[in-house]
Amino acid sequence: MEVGAGAEAEPLLPPRSWRAGRGLRRAGGGARSAAEGGTGADNDLYINQAVVFIEDAIQYRSINHRVDSKSLWLYRWYYSRTCQWILSLTITVILALAFIEKPSSLTITSDVRYRLPAWNPPCGLTESIELICFLVFVVDVSVKSYLIGWEEFWKNKWLMAYILTLIVSLADWIVSLSFFCTEDVRIRRILRPFFLLQNSSMMKKTLKSINSTLPEMASVVLLLAVHLSLFTMFAMLLFARTKDGQQDKEWVVYFRNLPDSLTTLLVLLTTANNPDVMIPAYSKNRAYSIFFILFTVLGNLFLMNLLTAIIYNQFRGYLLKSVQSSLFRRRLGIRAAFEVLSSLKETPGNAQQSCVSVGALLQVLQKVEMDSRCQQAIMRSLKTCSCDQLSAAQFQKLFEELDKDAIKQHPPSPEYQSHFMQKMQFAFGHPYFGYLGNVVALANIVSICVVLVMDADKQPSERDDFFLGAINCFFILYYLLEMMLKILAMGLKRYLSYPSNRFDGLLTVILLVLEIATFAVYGFPHPGWRPEFMGLLSLWDMVRLVNMLIVFRFLRIIPNMKFMALVVTTLLDLVKNLRAFAGILVVVFYAFAITGIMLFKGAVVPLGNMSAVNTTYNNGTLQCGTYEQLEYWPNNFDDFAAAVVTLWDVMVVNNWQVFLEAFSRYSSPWAKIYFVAWWLISSVIWVNLFVALLLENFIHKWDRRCHREPLSDIEYQRTVELMFRDVLEEPTEEELMEKLHQHPHLHL
Repeated sequence: MEVGAGAEAEPLLPPRSWRAGRGLRRAGGGARSAAEGGTGADNDLYINQAVVFIEDAIQYRSINHRVDSKSLWLYRWYYSRTCQWILSLTITVILALAFIEKPSSLTITSDVRYRLPAWNPPCGLTESIELICFLVFVVDVSVKSYLIGWEEFWKNKWLMAYILTLIVSLADWIVSLSFFCTEDVRIRRILRPFFLLQNSSMMKKTLKSINSTLPEMASVVLLLAVHLSLFTMFAMLLFARTKDGQQDKEWVVYFRNLPDSLTTLLVLLTTANNPDVMIPAYSKNRAYSIFFILFTVLGNLFLMNLLTAIIYNQFRGYLLKSVQSSLFRRRLGIRAAFEVLSSLKETPGNAQQSCVSVGALLQVLQKVEMDSRCQQAIMRSLKTCSCDQLSAAQFQKLFEELDKDAIKQHPPSPEYQSHFMQKMQFAFGHPYFGYLGNVVALANIVSICVVLVMDADKQPSERDDFFLGAINCFFILYYLLEMMLKILAMGLKRYLSYPSNRFDGLLTVILLVLEIATFAVYGFPHPGWRPEFMGLLSLWDMVRLVNMLIVFRFLRIIPNMKFMALVVTTLLDLVKNLRAFAGILVVVFYAFAITGIMLFKGAVVPLGNMSAVNTTYNNGTLQCGTYEQLEYWPNNFDDFAAAVVTLWDVMVVNNWQVFLEAFSRYSSPWAKIYFVAWWLISSVIWVNLFVALLLENFIHKWDRRCHREPLSDIEYQRTVELMFRDVLEEPTEEELMEKLHQHPHLHL
């Protein structure tokens, strides 16, 4: 949350005159007693302020918020897990309404030929849920606005946009009820992604970085446009209509007019229609291939990859700036906590610098909500510290523990007294036992492949279920034995501390349950084992399900292959740490899907109702490669789920020219603008940004792998901020104090 200003009764720090005269009050006993009685409540306030500032630093939040007693209680309540969970649930619910409100996605298929009429909720049902969500958002924006204060509110564009979005949404909601939910255009639906966007500071930073990267991308995009325009004009001259109509296939199909020519070459830029677009001319003269090859080399290989390089370089720089600002927020929050704690205990009047007592910091740490690992590390450092007072530098250094890798250390193995058990522990806890398990898993996969190849062309009644059932039974028993022996050697806690073991164990238990269920219904495998269908699934279905899980279990080999493990951990880190980046994709998908529904809902009509379509077909035959001939009927914008899948298919760009042609024909030639805009945003910008961050994450992990030997009992968990930690600059003392002096509630 952005934080800010506003006058209040209780200042963050006492006035300088009070702090300067602290030594004078210590001179008289009566004055001292009065001061101690009057400052008891202040001390509690300073402790609570320090707690909140440290929590702000942990979460990279700004400290520019109200800090009086009531506001601090409200602030911590707002950022409690319960409130944030309610807010996240509300955002999820209002986004998910698109699946059930009219037009509903509650049908088995989206194919316009077979789709049954969808259930649409009665008027007022989804609107009531919307109203509840809006009320939660009103409370949310009200609390945020109060906490930052009126002065900072006018500086916060996100909060003002939040309020404007709520006003427009509520007005549109009232209009919907006035028309009894019969209106086709609902503006508030396209505004819903904003609630997701504004709730994540990392998403806002990423969006700001993307926005800052756009000017640099514009130069390459402009060069691409020039490249496309020049080759379009050249193509129209090269493939102009001739007197011999039989030789004009290239002109008729691809270069008939300027819009068709532009679209053809734009699609060729993505190689989606290659080599189809070249074949008619290439069949006449092989020299025509030079034009298409030259266009593809310059556009796809040079300019598109240059765009990727520019995006990687510029976006990384802007993201680095955002992470640098996060580091500054963390340091500022820690320094603010130091300043308020330095007011707790009086220091000698001739003290050269402020200091904080160790006892006061321990008192604060007991109230702060932070990772137990960091908390214990800081407390250990305090206990080993020989001094009773901490300077600002020492105070900051203690909290550098927050910047370190999150380390997960595995519990120790059990210590057995029996010599026999020690040998068992050594044998079954050795890495070679794990390698043996990998070999057995590979043998299981090979046996399944052999059976599948042998039974590929057989009728279901001719399959020999006995052999496959018997080998499955054998391997599942081995997996169960392996799991039990590993638990014996490592201990249950250590066994479960490894993700690969949890993965193995869970699948082994599921396989065992399925196998027991199979035996309970169909009996044990024996020659001629072909019982009739008796349970929820047939014997063949249950065996198939077991085999699919066995194939999935083979992924256990990944941790044993170092380079593969590096690739997989890179992908997992992207999933864990780049939720904000994926959230922006959700926002864009949602907005384009709603827009597509408003533009193209009901546009696609099945062939049985061709009278509604302004097009003709020769003798009822369909041209090869068209929307109808390829049976792309499920790809439409008749409901939200279908729209999302259609946008995904266009983003992948394979055969996306089919969608351009079909929706231009079914609705309007201007439909191409919608699809080209989606291609630019999703495939050109977002995919390249994802590639840039994937490269950054992988290179970072590769460098760390080269400089640090992996330890068997330690796992390092990296975040986006830690990924750039080595190249960030520490803020100076002057910068921190200058920012603290600008705090609207801080009186230094």
